[in-house]
Amino acid sequence: MPEKRVAVASKVGLHARPAALVAKAAAAQPVAVRIAKAGGDPVAAGSVLNLMTLAAGYGDEVVISAEGEGAEEAVEAVAQLVATDLDA
Repeated sequence: MPEKRVAVASKVGLHARPAALVAKAAAAQPVAVRIAKAGGDPVAAGSVLNLMTLAAGYGDEVVISAEGEGAEEAVEAVAQLVATDLDA
């Protein structure tokens, strides 16, 4: 199962607008993408509510994972968004 660790780059963390953008991108993937704070339980990344309940703040490390055909590309697409300051 491909996974990638990235730091949350948005100053507000995965909350509000950044969470909505990440959830939209995750939901558009051909496989289910999951995200977890380092050491925590993963949640479905395609849900804004799930992303907000992670309480992942600026600089927190998260682990993004997926499995199935296209999983590597899906993980990379979501990881790039999380690692970008979406409030800039």
